Amino acid sequence: MNRIGTRTTGRPTLSEVARLSGVSPITASRALRGVSTVAPELVRKVVEAANQLGYVANPAARALASAQSQSIVVLIPSLSNQLFIDTLEAIHAVMHPRGLEVLIGNFHYDVDEEEKLIRNYLAYQPRGILLTGFDRTDASRRLLAASQVPCVHMMELADTGPCVGFSQEHAGVVAAHNLLGRGRRRLAYVAAQMDPRVMQRAEGFRRALREAGVYDPDLEIMTPQPSSIGLGSDLFRALMHAHPDVDGIFFCNDDLGHGAIYEAQRQGLKVPEQVAMVGFNDLPASAHTVPRLTSIRTPRAAIGRAAAQMLLERLDGKTSGVQSRDLGFELVVRES
Repeated sequence: MNRIGTRTTGRPTLSEVARLSGVSPITASRALRGVSTVAPELVRKVVEAANQLGYVANPAARALASAQSQSIVVLIPSLSNQLFIDTLEAIHAVMHPRGLEVLIGNFHYDVDEEEKLIRNYLAYQPRGILLTGFDRTDASRRLLAASQVPCVHMMELADTGPCVGFSQEHAGVVAAHNLLGRGRRRLAYVAAQMDPRVMQRAEGFRRALREAGVYDPDLEIMTPQPSSIGLGSDLFRALMHAHPDVDGIFFCNDDLGHGAIYEAQRQGLKVPEQVAMVGFNDLPASAHTVPRLTSIRTPRAAIGRAAAQMLLERLDGKTSGVQSRDLGFELVVRES
């Protein structure tokens, strides 16, 4: 026999949890969603009641009742890149106290796959969406515009919508100036993935070399393969075999630089005496390679926090005139 107050399925309801814990259904819902305004003692009672009854929330029913879910969608191109892991952790830290669930979609640097994710997630009526960059299909743009779901873009800057990030192109310029300032003239750009941000860094690097009169298009080594230490080793070996006079390299991601350092050691090439290296993102291991890798440190966690906060402001109707936040980056000079 069903318990009193349960659905016809026999599963415990939120009303039962509220009754057992002595609070209203609204308070019980907020407590279970982790809303920070609920007193800790009430949260404890509600959680104990839910555990006792075996209650599991039904997000679909909640969304149907309110015509809106308590979910925030975050679309990222990779779950294997430390950059996005740090960003996701920061987003969760901002959203959780508001009782908002973070749904993660990984589109593997494929705009068609991102379009499918957008179409699927919009069916769940999310409160907001955090997007990576601005490169997507026209269909995706139409879906987002028609949904009227608030969106904030991360990692890049533009005047086409709310965004938090930094100038990828200027990062390429800074990397070039570092190598040029050390007297290097045969400069290569080694890149993987070839997503829009990688190509923006390439353009900045290229522009700085042209201005210095040392640009050589043959020294741009790029592949659509995923970035990795092993790939960095392979690309460095191929580059030095074809162009042994290269004396400086900018890598689009640190893991490529790590692989290049290991391969240089295997070949007996001295870093930085024979070839200097600059990486990007300043991954934790860059401070421990031998030699330690000079890199551009990106504010990946700060971007996640700021983007999440900007989205919350839009949800609360507190949007300001600031549509673009440039958090900058830092060149960390080490031994390479």
